[in-house]
Amino acid sequence: MAGNAGGRTSPDLSELAADSALLARSGTAERVAAILRDRITEGYFPPGSRLSEESISGALAVSRNTLREAFRLLSHERLLEHRLNKGVFVRVLAVDDLVDIYRVRLLVECAALRTLGEPPYDLTAVEAAVSTGEQAALAGDWPGCSTANIRFHQALAGLANSPRTNELMRNVLAELRLAFHVMADPRRFHEPYLTRNREIADRLADGDAVGAERMLAFYLEDSRRQLAEAYAERLTAR
Repeated sequence: MAGNAGGRTSPDLSELAADSALLARSGTAERVAAILRDRITEGYFPPGSRLSEESISGALAVSRNTLREAFRLLSHERLLEHRLNKGVFVRVLAVDDLVDIYRVRLLVECAALRTLGEPPYDLTAVEAAVSTGEQAALAGDWPGCSTANIRFHQALAGLANSPRTNELMRNVLAELRLAFHVMADPRRFHEPYLTRNREIADRLADGDAVGAERMLAFYLEDSRRQLAEAYAERLTAR
């Protein structure tokens, strides 16, 4: 980690520089936004981080105008915010944001399972995310476990086979990652859900979409409650 803005350390941008290869010749703002969105989803840029135009445009080898347009797109997705005379920052979610995120997740993820139709289902992405999470836990990589968990829920929504649903959930889950940073003990938060992810995947593999949906609804409520309690504790401590 390097640098300090507003009391927060900023990430080493050497990793981000490697992403410049993904832009190829068409370094559009949309593709820059996609890279930054993925990095936010992975926890690379935590809430409250200031995003330096100079450093990031240099790391990605794009113009500042392109980067500013990408910032604008991500601001519309509620991932970034512009602070007058201070710059661009990764948003810090409020409790109301958290409640709304989980409202959307309950509607979309459960509906994706409810409308699956007849088994068997293509669970390739679901199984891959579950396995990645389990491997990350064994390695003690809890940020990696968090990312795998988000990929698991993206894969569940992806079972709807709807590009619009995929886009919606990609943005919602990127925003959700901002909430995870409130958990003081990521292992304690994420570890129990590894088992629940595996159980949901197994239910789907058995063709029991109804049972998987029921488990998911309880799962989401438990997760929402835990995060809401952590937010309340943080506010009380201030």
